[in-house]
Amino acid sequence: MSPISDDLLRVEGLQVHFPIRGSVLDALLRRSRGVVRAVDGIDLSIRKGEILALVGESGSGKTTTGRVVVKLTRQTKGRVLFEGQDVSALWGTRPLRAYRRKVQLIFQDPYETLNPKHTIGEFVAEPLEVHGIGRSRAERRDRVHAALEAAGLRPAADYAARYPHELSGGQRQRVVIAGALVMDPEVIVADEPVSMLDVSIRTELLRLMLDLRRERGLTYLFITHDLSLAWVLADRIAVMYLGRIMEIGPAETVIRAPRNPYTQALVSVSPSPDPPEPGVSSTRVILSGETPDAAHVPSGCRFHPRCPVAFDRCRVEEPPLFDVGGGQQAACWLAEPGAPTAEAATRRPAASTALLG
Repeated sequence: MSPISDDLLRVEGLQVHFPIRGSVLDALLRRSRGVVRAVDGIDLSIRKGEILALVGESGSGKTTTGRVVVKLTRQTKGRVLFEGQDVSALWGTRPLRAYRRKVQLIFQDPYETLNPKHTIGEFVAEPLEVHGIGRSRAERRDRVHAALEAAGLRPAADYAARYPHELSGGQRQRVVIAGALVMDPEVIVADEPVSMLDVSIRTELLRLMLDLRRERGLTYLFITHDLSLAWVLADRIAVMYLGRIMEIGPAETVIRAPRNPYTQALVSVSPSPDPPEPGVSSTRVILSGETPDAAHVPSGCRFHPRCPVAFDRCRVEEPPLFDVGGGQQAACWLAEPGAPTAEAATRRPAASTALLG
């Protein structure tokens, strides 16, 4: 099959629905009482050497998307393409070996990732043994030490002999990074890799990830709930809400000129290095309404129950991603070409409410 895209990694029409089972009998009969629409039809692409930040609150579907990319979760619909090749149907140990050598995952919690009974050297060497990499124990040891050194654990021989309980939280996360680097991957999916660490340690690890991108040509899918962190790290930002992409574009553009009300709300409450003009107070958009439930997605625009500028059309029709220029797209009717302003859109005649039943 010839490559069909210049993107290194691409997902098309991705859906992941988990069945809701009300009892043990439902589970035995594989009977569903509904579905949780964790990911509900998204398209993403990542170019080689790029950092794409996938941002969203808990339950938005960002971690599920990452798990599909590394082939830990099966998609309900859609395709995953790597280097132009469709890898959606790759399952099982042997078919996945070549793919997993190129696409690695860094989990959020290093405490659960590491086996307390294994030394650091044994943990980092395990994927080499599983994939049959290295012709001798000495060669594998050299690769392990090189990965530990690259992750900032020096001297590597000293750290390789230690156990997880002998390391700090930041050192444990460096070990997890070394476990990914030892496979010499092209893509790393980093799922909240610094959320459990102190701020000072976060800075060190983020600088390490940037250095590794420059030295090794790595590509990152960086999953986070912290929009300010995505701003300083990523080349592009994709904002997720309730299983869909609300906005995507260059990081600076998405932060400076967000077009979706959800992104605007996130930006308004995020720390900013730019102080407001003298005499002007910053405006914060506080979202109202209940926390979204992926098992009960509202009709129309899924953000409208919490949207501060929602109007009648938002209640009955879900907007696609509109191209707003500069590589930026936003899923909002106010971003549609020729759309009215927010003030004009909300001033509808009373008769238009008949659409709502």
